[in-house]
Amino acid sequence: MMMVKQISDKKDVEPIDLLQAFEIIVEKAKGSSLGEEFYQEAEPYLVFVSGKLCISKRASVIMALFADRCYDTHIRFSDLTEFLDCRILTLLRYSNETQELIDKEYVCQNRIEGLSYSIPMEVMEAFQHNQRYIPSDVDEFTARELFDKFDELFSKCRCEKLNKQVLRKKLRALVVKNSNLAFVKAMALYDINVEDKDFPLFILLCTLFVIDGDDDIRCHDLDFIYEEGESVWRWAKRDLSQGNHRFLQKKFIEYTNDDGFADRESFKITDCAKKLLFSEMNLSAMQGSRPKGSMLSFESIKPKQLFYNDKERKLVEELAALLDEKNFQGIRDRLKETNFRSGFACLFYGAPGTGKTETVLQIARKTGRDLILVNISDIKSMWVGESEKNIKGIFDDYRKMVKQSAKTPILLFNEADAIIGKRMVGAEKAVDKLENNIQDIILQEIEQLDGILIATTNLAENMDKAFERRFLYKVKFEKPDLHGRLQIWQTMIPSLNDADASFLAARYDFCGGEIENIARHYTIQSILHGKPANMLKSLVGYCDSERLEGRPPKRKVGF
Repeated sequence: MMMVKQISDKKDVEPIDLLQAFEIIVEKAKGSSLGEEFYQEAEPYLVFVSGKLCISKRASVIMALFADRCYDTHIRFSDLTEFLDCRILTLLRYSNETQELIDKEYVCQNRIEGLSYSIPMEVMEAFQHNQRYIPSDVDEFTARELFDKFDELFSKCRCEKLNKQVLRKKLRALVVKNSNLAFVKAMALYDINVEDKDFPLFILLCTLFVIDGDDDIRCHDLDFIYEEGESVWRWAKRDLSQGNHRFLQKKFIEYTNDDGFADRESFKITDCAKKLLFSEMNLSAMQGSRPKGSMLSFESIKPKQLFYNDKERKLVEELAALLDEKNFQGIRDRLKETNFRSGFACLFYGAPGTGKTETVLQIARKTGRDLILVNISDIKSMWVGESEKNIKGIFDDYRKMVKQSAKTPILLFNEADAIIGKRMVGAEKAVDKLENNIQDIILQEIEQLDGILIATTNLAENMDKAFERRFLYKVKFEKPDLHGRLQIWQTMIPSLNDADASFLAARYDFCGGEIENIARHYTIQSILHGKPANMLKSLVGYCDSERLEGRPPKRKVGF
């Protein structure tokens, strides 16, 4: 710790840490236009941050401003101009200092939604402990450990937590440090060295196979390691599609087979290359099996009458019409023509038991689309990094199903509360870090979605803003109104007369799932003990019991 003197009154202040210094710098920067007076007043705090983080004083200003917005994964200079009372040009003059932060890996540069920046979680964790963030050292590894390290770096880059230039630097350092491995030596067979422009692509292709067993690699699996519009990738894509790329000519990769024809949009490492490059690894033991979403044929879904409020009915009918095949393909084509994302990401949210999941089932049945149901608990693993691979595997498998299916299937993330909630800033617990990593992967996959994703949740008010932007279609499911409850009672228990149904609908503000639970309870008791002498009295008893339990009833998937 250092003692900081205030310029204004020359009095000593309490010893401070990084977060306190950031806070003071930001407060003094407010409305200052980052002028000379600001630098005079903030001098001692800038000196402290500069010395602590080994960066320039001007870079310390940007670091403090970014740290003050660490919750934001897309920090833009334009977001700071009003706060600082300055023009965007003033901040653009800090480009070199921003690059200084990127080189130190304190900040990541993002290009998914225009030029923006973010602070990786592990950086803020170090700052919270008043420590300088020090990236992990390059070390000597076994072949398996090396690919685990490659995968970690690629995962960070994919989620915009690692700058692309820093990624390439780290990949080169790892390969140079581990030049004794058979894999590194075998790279020479394909004329690849660490200075080669195709070196990062080579390592990524190998990593996708070693870690995920991926034999269906597409351009969208690869483009994240390049800057948007980068000429190296633009030429590489052209050569890959035309069969002219050196990787194809040297038999490192080949096209996959689609009904006897070469699929020029899909690649795999050749069997010969696998033997030459990965001889020191037991790949079958490494890859194992990953969870898959359970497939539900639309033909196996039983029709079920659902009751909606007017607004819900209109939105559900509109979505069902949109997903009808004769409309769906035309809309996708038009979106592609206008350079919009062609995938449909939808969110159904509302209280438990309001029909969210059953609505997805009925839409799938009516539109003739099979359903891939993802259970979030099956995705999560106790092993570090496995959950992230599992979720990526779900999307990889879905892409294959889309390609193989006559109609695009629906990917359903049921009860997705845990993965679309607000991300934990400065998360320290392993479970919080896991949730953040999974969310980042899902956000990236939704960006690249070429299909139909529907997520259901009971806790939309806690949803991360980044997910709100990515869900094209959002439907809120309210509890049924009086008329809706009346219809549900009469549908669930057809023998119930109008007067009793009206009484129950008016007295109990139940959702459809709760009414169904009561109806099932009543039916089971009637089978076991015969119908009660007073049906209404019996049902009132079940209703009171349901309400007194004070918890959502156990129910089947659906209502």
